[in-house]
Amino acid sequence: MSAGPPRPRLHLHNHHPKRRLPLRWLKHVAQAAIPRCQKAARSADAPLLHLDEVEVSLVGDAEIARVHGEFLDDPTPTDVITFHHGEILVSTDTAARQGEEHGQDIARETALYIVHGLMHLGGWDDHEPGEAAQMALLQEQILKECLS
Repeated sequence: MSAGPPRPRLHLHNHHPKRRLPLRWLKHVAQAAIPRCQKAARSADAPLLHLDEVEVSLVGDAEIARVHGEFLDDPTPTDVITFHHGEILVSTDTAARQGEEHGQDIARETALYIVHGLMHLGGWDDHEPGEAAQMALLQEQILKECLS
């Protein structure tokens, strides 16, 4: 039985000084999610199967909006931006708002966004409604497995 692709090293940084989050717990969830997202990869050339490192940066809306504008020509805040070289930006401000709307605490919503970013590195795209729905179901399943 094959062991699967090597698991990339994970780095998690909180760059949002006003948000105190359980970083050790978030890192644990992210590390548990990586092999599950690798298993769910859409193709053999998905970045997550070949990366040595994944870096997750927790930022505020202002920073994610700046990056969103610079790289995607949309200067509005968003939840997650994923770069195929292994960098994932997560807006904890958006996680706080969306979490409240969905009845989730900010830590769980942030963990969901990290899994979402890992899914993007696994080759998933949420621009087409059908794939977005599949991705949403799968990322929730992965997160639940990581939390149990």
